Amino acid sequence: MTSIELHAAQRDELQTIENLMQFYTYDFSEWLPLKLGEYGLFNILPMPDYWRNPATRPFLIKVDGELAGFVTVDNQVHLPGAENNIGYLFVSRRYRGRGVARFVVSTLLSRFPGQWQIFHLEANQPARLFWAAAMPGLGVGAFTLHQQLVDGHPCTFYRFECPPLSS
Repeated sequence: MTSIELHAAQRDELQTIENLMQFYTYDFSEWLPLKLGEYGLFNILPMPDYWRNPATRPFLIKVDGELAGFVTVDNQVHLPGAENNIGYLFVSRRYRGRGVARFVVSTLLSRFPGQWQIFHLEANQPARLFWAAAMPGLGVGAFTLHQQLVDGHPCTFYRFECPPLSS
């Protein structure tokens, strides 16, 4: 039985997330014209303002006690009325296809009720397939689909509400 843990990242763990951003960016280089820098790393700008934003909530993902990725919830929304957004979601390849991302998203939605948007680049076929399969099973009820450009790239948005859990 696999144990999946979503651990709220502390300030001293943000460097771990920024390190994992290299792998996240590597994956995205398949769909965006991202280039390696002179020393073999992607030139990722430091994100102190993102981390300082009180609405940004970073989490580390662990599977059977091992680091498996990260996810952030933030308020950087593109659709009117949305409050919450999954800013980044990265699961390392070893753990993909094992229900890790679905567990992480389901857990986040239950922790943060309210108006949500989740989006992906249209060119990102793995994300397109994941979200199309995951959304109906997340228990969010009705959701709407929207097509919109983000930084000039076609994206698909899911817009929905997560009610608070009744006690």
